[in-house]
Amino acid sequence: MPATALPPVLIVAHGQPTAPAAAAAELARFAAQVAALCPDRQIASVTLAEEGGLAKAVAALGAGGRLFPMFMAGGWFTRVHLPAKLREAGALGWQVLEPFGCDPALADLAVTLVRETAAHQVILAAHGSFKSSVPSDIAYALAEKISAETGAEVRAGFIDQDPQLASLTGFGQICLPFFAAAGGHVTQDIPAALAQAGFAGRILPPIGLDPRAVAVVAAALQAGRPVCATACRYQR
Repeated sequence: MPATALPPVLIVAHGQPTAPAAAAAELARFAAQVAALCPDRQIASVTLAEEGGLAKAVAALGAGGRLFPMFMAGGWFTRVHLPAKLREAGALGWQVLEPFGCDPALADLAVTLVRETAAHQVILAAHGSFKSSVPSDIAYALAEKISAETGAEVRAGFIDQDPQLASLTGFGQICLPFFAAAGGHVTQDIPAALAQAGFAGRILPPIGLDPRAVAVVAAALQAGRPVCATACRYQR
């Protein structure tokens, strides 16, 4: 890489173990859109579900790159697992950037999406975790931000922790999935859980599929914020 060139970027997502090719292709399309907004740097993508994919991508991009996690929270995966995977791949001088879900601009996009619906009751659907409070912390902070800036009543519901989405009975005009892509959680788990709760409103596309998310990622790559020492939280 020439001294004047910007570091290459690798956009990384979990992927879909049951259908790795489809998820990888979707991420590649997203990365191409981001690259169109960042013509001065090389941008590639890979999912962790692609066997050997990370090592191949790192080798193709060379030393001194930046890994952008298309993850919704900053915790063990971004601060421990991904750096370890880079070391295993033989990456030299690589840096992990703050994940997609931690970007304040993404929180602003969530506020905009809710405003556009004019909904008064909003379910923020997130993954959550029974092992760590990090994923729920960011979901709760985002729910508070949306409520404060739109006046809507916002409740966070989760797939892998309480309160689970199925428990939000009799509530919600819209549901905003706080997910980067339309995997099985979005296409199957969320609709099933909301049906169990008697939800009669509208499920929006996951926030990562909104066309404006491309610009959020492009701006984040230009800023190049490395991961912080502690789990990310939105600043209000």
